[in-house]
Amino acid sequence: MTKRIYACLWFNGNAHEAATFYCSVFRQSAIMDKNNMVTTFEINGTRFMALNGGPHFTFSEAISFVVDCETQEEIDYYWDKLTADGGRESMCGWLQDKYGVSWQIVPSILPKLLSDPAKSQKVVQAFMKMKKFDIAVLENV
Repeated sequence: MTKRIYACLWFNGNAHEAATFYCSVFRQSAIMDKNNMVTTFEINGTRFMALNGGPHFTFSEAISFVVDCETQEEIDYYWDKLTADGGRESMCGWLQDKYGVSWQIVPSILPKLLSDPAKSQKVVQAFMKMKKFDIAVLENV
């Protein structure tokens, strides 16, 4: 296969606005092309298409984008940016942005913490009570 696979996000008339928002949140991003129907953009080298498809379909938590964060500052940054202006917090690092797209803002240390047999159950119990992940709490259970 010579072509990349990329996600198409269906919006109700505000595809370019959403793409512009995502490019403002993620530092290594850019609008690649736009017209009245479609805006293509990249975030950290990953291409997305934002489609003005109309009101027929909406987003659900069945599909989400994972943001792997090295520090608490990164978690706080993405959490605050993506929940701003009508976004909605959920549990265990999940949120929906103001357009209804689901995101998981996850500490990159989580797999390591979960692989420690002595701590994994306590780590799970701790993050099941969290909305936004707190790395210090997870490391110190």
